[in-house]
Amino acid sequence: MKMNMHTIDRIIRVLLALAIVTLYFSGYLSGTLAIIALVVAVIFTLTSLIGFCPLYSLVGISTRKKSK
Repeated sequence: MKMNMHTIDRIIRVLLALAIVTLYFSGYLSGTLAIIALVVAVIFTLTSLIGFCPLYSLVGISTRKKSK
């Protein structure tokens, strides 16, 4: 897997994941929506840690700068 995420993209995903988890534990998210949001938060966290987004790869997007 070749990294295709820029550092800013990774930070935004982690911050969104933290926001989702915070909303869940504060009680603002519940039920099916909470489960879906937590799955998205886990996916955001994992893709941020490895720097690779499979969806970006399928679409042909890369937010990472090209190395010379």
